[in-house]
Amino acid sequence: MSVEAAKETRGFETEAKQLLHLMIHSLYSNKEIFLRELISNASDAVDKLRFEALNNGDLYENDPDLKIRVEFDKEANTVTISDNGIGMSRDEVIQNLGTIAKSGTAQFLSNLSGDQKKDSQLIGQFGVGFYSAFIVADKVEVFTRRAGAAAEEGVHWESQGEAEYAIENADKNERGTRIVLHLKPGQEEFADGWRLRSIIKKYSDHISLPIDMLKENMGGAEEEEGKEKEEKAPEYETINTATALWTRSRSDITDEEYNEFYKHISHDFSEPMKWSHNRVEGKLDYTSLLYIPARAPFDLYNRDAARGLKLYVQRTFIMDDAEQFLPLYMRFVKGVVDSKDLPLNVSREILQKDPNIDSMRSAMTKRVLDMLEKVAKNDAEAYASFWKEFGEVLKEGPAEDFANKEKIAGLFRFSTTHTDKDVQDQSLVDYVSRMKEGQEKIYYVVAENFNTAKSSPHLEVFRKKGIEVLLLSDRVDDWLMGHLTEFDGKSFQDVGKGALDLGDLDTEEEKKEQEKIEEQYKDFVARVKEVLKDHVDDVRVTHRLTDSPACLVVGEHDMGAQMRRLMEQAGQNVPSSKPTIEINPQHPLLQKMDQEADEDRFTDLALVIYDQANLAEGGTLDDPASYVQRLNKLLLEIPA
Repeated sequence: MSVEAAKETRGFETEAKQLLHLMIHSLYSNKEIFLRELISNASDAVDKLRFEALNNGDLYENDPDLKIRVEFDKEANTVTISDNGIGMSRDEVIQNLGTIAKSGTAQFLSNLSGDQKKDSQLIGQFGVGFYSAFIVADKVEVFTRRAGAAAEEGVHWESQGEAEYAIENADKNERGTRIVLHLKPGQEEFADGWRLRSIIKKYSDHISLPIDMLKENMGGAEEEEGKEKEEKAPEYETINTATALWTRSRSDITDEEYNEFYKHISHDFSEPMKWSHNRVEGKLDYTSLLYIPARAPFDLYNRDAARGLKLYVQRTFIMDDAEQFLPLYMRFVKGVVDSKDLPLNVSREILQKDPNIDSMRSAMTKRVLDMLEKVAKNDAEAYASFWKEFGEVLKEGPAEDFANKEKIAGLFRFSTTHTDKDVQDQSLVDYVSRMKEGQEKIYYVVAENFNTAKSSPHLEVFRKKGIEVLLLSDRVDDWLMGHLTEFDGKSFQDVGKGALDLGDLDTEEEKKEQEKIEEQYKDFVARVKEVLKDHVDDVRVTHRLTDSPACLVVGEHDMGAQMRRLMEQAGQNVPSSKPTIEINPQHPLLQKMDQEADEDRFTDLALVIYDQANLAEGGTLDDPASYVQRLNKLLLEIPA
């Protein structure tokens, strides 16, 4: 196939077009990041070559000197970034440059608000890499050839960052990728050696490969006066430190270097909240550098998304997302692990079976938890921000990590009746320290949202006695409490499940009074039970209500109302069960109902009270029209 025959023009996929538009219009305030992103991509390409060459040394093509090169041309107003890494085939160019092969792209784009500052932060979360070239360039050309392919299998790709791009075959003798940026008018500052050097030192000094530039007196700058006329071979110099950052001593690394390395591996535009850099020697020999981001990525709640640490073995890159080193609930953690014990040909299957991996996983999991404990203890504001971003994911922990269940629970933050605010800032340690004398359980209520939880009728007796209750309203909460059975020796109790027994928190006089009321109203209870027999499992006199006429409770071991609704919304089959209704016979409405002789009217009142109890806990009615009809009928009977 001739070069000409292979040329074609193709359109970007929709999401790519939108991202290109955002790149050009949202990130103008931080234009220089384009160089960091393109150098980072080049570094990844070289890492991939090293990995593939472990099994096929011919891929080096007699050029084992791996490097990245940055060049500029003032007259042509171009900047060129090249590498001798793995390169791309024609299909890979179309896949990597013409589309965005990431799940959740549409969801990400739907979160964009049009606010340039906010959108630029979101773009940082997404990690756009190559597309950042269009911040400063109005035309981008890519020349690439995959290692091991013939010279005539090179590819030339170009685009002006609009609706389409052109792609054709092109001879390329050297493997790897060369990206040429044709700078926009007004962006001439980047076709300058000093400017490019300062950006490389600022953002990419930690890259473990040499980043070379032409020495300034060799043609990158103006010719020196009196320069000898004979041609000299160009001389290049390495701009960066070119040492893998994690291999250096912690005392030699500045905070700025740690921050820039995080941005390199995560493609996040923000600085991390916290990091931990450790060297382990002994039975196992490895180095880990773990980061906790300040902001959640767009795909945090996609449990199937790529995650994990960058794995190196003896400084040789092995894989990008080695998920075996941290549990799934820590999928937000970014970082690097470099082992001296694993074989260079390690695979995901080997990682799953190697007992050493379990030891490393356990140690790094504890390290992350320790980092979070330190932040929670020493910087409440920073931890509050972390909890807002990652709290719901951390709540997956007790189900996945039994060994650290107590430690994880200590990191949780909740809304409680102590503050009655829609801010999750109270820890279980705080709760236990405020427990009443004789209180043996940690009480909580689960609802669809904070206001429903805060106003739940189940809380009335607790508020009366000054007993604190956790107000849970995250979607994961009901599921969480199925796995979080105790903390600090105290068991958890859902105030909306089972018969309420406050133990020593009730006085003997209160218990006797309760028994007296139960006996006094047993005929009334039987009457209500007959009316509601198709709707409820049982009717009983309440010990938890002081102001409301009734509330619904589920069995001690039955599925909670919130979990039931979530499963039904997800189309799951839910085992059928009926709630119990607890009635407050001392409420004026029920006192009046007890005196009602008309059985039809009594039935209407009982059904209205049942429906109201259902609504009060955030439920929905099976037959809203009948409820409205009954209520209107009763309202019309009120004397004028």
